[in-house]
Amino acid sequence: MVGKPNVGKSTFFSAATLAHVAIANYPFTTIKPNIGVGYVRTPCVCREFNVTDSPGNSTCVDGIRLVPVELVDCAGLVPGAWQGRGLGNQFLDEIRQADALIHIVDASGSTDSEGKTCDPGTHDPREDVRFLERELDMWILQIVKKEWDRAVRRVEGAKEDLSVILEEKLSGLGIRKGPLISAKSKTGLNFEKPSAWSDDDLLRLITELRKHSKPLLIAANKIDVSPAEKNLDALGTMGHMVVPCCAEAELALRRAAEKEIISYIPGDSNFRVGEKSRPTAEQDAALTRIKEKVLLPLGSTGVQDALNLAFFKLLQMVTVYPVEDPEKLTDHKGRVLPDAYLVPYGTTAKEFAGLIHSDLAAGFLYATEIRSKMRVADDYVLKDRDVISIVSTKRHA
Repeated sequence: MVGKPNVGKSTFFSAATLAHVAIANYPFTTIKPNIGVGYVRTPCVCREFNVTDSPGNSTCVDGIRLVPVELVDCAGLVPGAWQGRGLGNQFLDEIRQADALIHIVDASGSTDSEGKTCDPGTHDPREDVRFLERELDMWILQIVKKEWDRAVRRVEGAKEDLSVILEEKLSGLGIRKGPLISAKSKTGLNFEKPSAWSDDDLLRLITELRKHSKPLLIAANKIDVSPAEKNLDALGTMGHMVVPCCAEAELALRRAAEKEIISYIPGDSNFRVGEKSRPTAEQDAALTRIKEKVLLPLGSTGVQDALNLAFFKLLQMVTVYPVEDPEKLTDHKGRVLPDAYLVPYGTTAKEFAGLIHSDLAAGFLYATEIRSKMRVADDYVLKDRDVISIVSTKRHA
């Protein structure tokens, strides 16, 4: 989770993880990154198979499987971070291994470019998107330009592959071959003659690399503060998915549910007042406001939607349930549908076996796709919500 100071990143993080972190109305509340566990939400297969599951690595609530994911709340970013301004170096180091970025933006325009409070509507939130993109591009460009002339000589003199050189150079940023191939195709640059590239050509390549290796989603926060709604359409022109959200409302609902004042599952469009602990008049007024100002017009607070879209759309993950007994849907301990794994779309049955345990992949014979009861080979591509039983010559503990 990235963005400038004072836009609600820490509130969003707390709402998504129920972690207690510093939240205040001034820049740089977050000095060190907060790391926590959030959840993506997906319909559990337990009801389809009419079984009572016993989740191990995840949880199931009323037929909804909540699968844990790691979230990092980075320090606030200010213009010039790539040059070390503010907490820039620390921020950029933190996102090296990020798979995707959720950019928390103050959609109401009530914080300026430095994260200082201003009158709602006086700051254009699109500027925040542009500045983040530039900071990331300039950061990657700095790394690529180090010894660029030497890289050019290696390509044109020694006939080395520029893609391989760049992959080595950018491996610390989590940038792999796939994004490089996509960026090369998109820009149409001649990778055999980089000496002919202009500075703008190199920057174009970096921009495409960033888009493919650090995909970004905009969480348009403070959507309940006017004129945030008017800014949504403008943010939608920035080339990213945009999710309207109110992190403050989600945090209030999560904490009320934790105290059993209400019954609420993250991402629900409504809540139910609990029977054990009734809300006070003040709490009731706050819950009514959340329902009227956020849930009814938006359908949810948007926080869970942002997490789901980041994993299922940006990263194109699918949920897979491994079982050992294809008839009882149990593992070797007798637990029903114990685990749910998030894996990238395109993952094969054998690759999935390796994610569970290397021995399973080493001795892979075949897998059974439970719905069809068909045996599938090692190259079978897993689909979302597949239930799979892997048969291997080697068992894992």
